[in-house]
Amino acid sequence: MRRFTLPIVLLLAACTPAQQDDLTRQAAKNAIRPVLEQKFPGVAAGPAADCVVDNASSQELLALAADAVTGPTASTGQIVSNIVSRPETLACLATQGLPVLLK
Repeated sequence: MRRFTLPIVLLLAACTPAQQDDLTRQAAKNAIRPVLEQKFPGVAAGPAADCVVDNASSQELLALAADAVTGPTASTGQIVSNIVSRPETLACLATQGLPVLLK
């Protein structure tokens, strides 16, 4: 797995802090969406992934971004489950992620 994370580190090192944050968040979303689609079929993965990313710690985002390179793992699922269980994430999902299904 180390050889896959090196390109991410090098890519992020060449960016401004704002670009680094955007790249990390986007990569994390790419790892989160398949997990959400598997664990919560029918939930709009895009808005739900936004809720997860918005409520993740920096360390969690970096781990998820690394998983975007190698593909989702059991660790990815655990991290996403931990973030989804937080009250802030549940509130976000209630207002952003789930109403998309009702439209």
